[in-house]
Amino acid sequence: MIASSTFTLRNLRLSLADPHRIPKPPQTSYEPGSEPQPRKFKASPQLSRWSRARSLRSGRKFDRTGQQTQLLDPNPPPQLKERVLPEQKDTSLTASDGDDDVVMTTGKSIYMVSDGTGWTVEHSVGAALGQFEHCLVDRNCAVNTHLFSGIDDVGQLMEIIKQAAKEGAMVVYTLADPSMAESAKQACKIWGLPSIDMLGPITQSIASHLNVSPSGGPRRYPLTDEYFQRIEAIEFTIKQDDGALPQNLHKADIVLAGVSRTGKTPLSIYLSQKGYKVANVPIVMGVPLPKTLFEIDPEKVFGLTINPLVLQTIRRARAKSLGFSEGVRSNYSEMDHVREELEYARKILAQNPVWPVIEVTGKAIEETAAVVLRLYHDRKNKCSMPRISKRY
Repeated sequence: MIASSTFTLRNLRLSLADPHRIPKPPQTSYEPGSEPQPRKFKASPQLSRWSRARSLRSGRKFDRTGQQTQLLDPNPPPQLKERVLPEQKDTSLTASDGDDDVVMTTGKSIYMVSDGTGWTVEHSVGAALGQFEHCLVDRNCAVNTHLFSGIDDVGQLMEIIKQAAKEGAMVVYTLADPSMAESAKQACKIWGLPSIDMLGPITQSIASHLNVSPSGGPRRYPLTDEYFQRIEAIEFTIKQDDGALPQNLHKADIVLAGVSRTGKTPLSIYLSQKGYKVANVPIVMGVPLPKTLFEIDPEKVFGLTINPLVLQTIRRARAKSLGFSEGVRSNYSEMDHVREELEYARKILAQNPVWPVIEVTGKAIEETAAVVLRLYHDRKNKCSMPRISKRY
């Protein structure tokens, strides 16, 4: 289980007003409130596993054997109660269906501290936690992550580390100022907390490689031309969503084509945030594609396809959420119709062999975007080998 929250320094100060409340051993207790009514559902084993992974990331507790969900508070207050010894109170949560009990521990905390926006440390910790999906999903490991951004004062830093000591948390920080980073390191050492400096070692290595001293300040985001180009790309992409304004396809850097629910829109938005102007064109049986799609540079058009069974599942969920009637829903998500539509799209893509076709089944948006950008830059730079570097 992963629960994420952001603490404010004001709440930290309130919780630390009494110095006697800071326990020497970093131990915590959890006292759950009243249990909400479980919600039952049925799904295939594979979809159940995906659902468990998503729910655990959002802070839900699962009874795996009974396939029931119980909602936990994803943002517990930073004020912790007095430490309770294990023999005085049971700090675990148990769910049972009569045969096997699934024990849910209160979880361990990871404090992420940054002097900037916190993007680097948050995504780095998220990437590392991705290596423990087998534990988070199958073994009910509980992890609580807390992000503290804009920390540029030693006093603030010490308050956070003291609070981390109450929970016995791990502290992961990206502090560009060497003195701040050293203060965090020493404080964690004194309080006996595991800590990781994610920015210092690589900064020093690059400084040695370039033979240049680092600035020692947090990363800033100035309003440069590149920033405004990125904003322009996002605005363009939103206006070009779902085949709108086909006369502007020649202005796009990337054009995505595929049947409904292949992830064209989220992929377009993700790419636009990286500064690419993206248009997406839906392929629908009985609806002719815009002529401009075949008149633009074919090397910037990318086709998307997906497994029919997965597409049917996605469409059923989508139709139900939109409140479609049974007649419309069956036509939209019926397997025969799904297969027919995918075959129709396959023929169109096959008639345009320059368009690469990307299989999106089981891929995250980031993974599909990485494939699109690799092919895009390989073609633009006339490369046959994948490029993994960026030229500044």
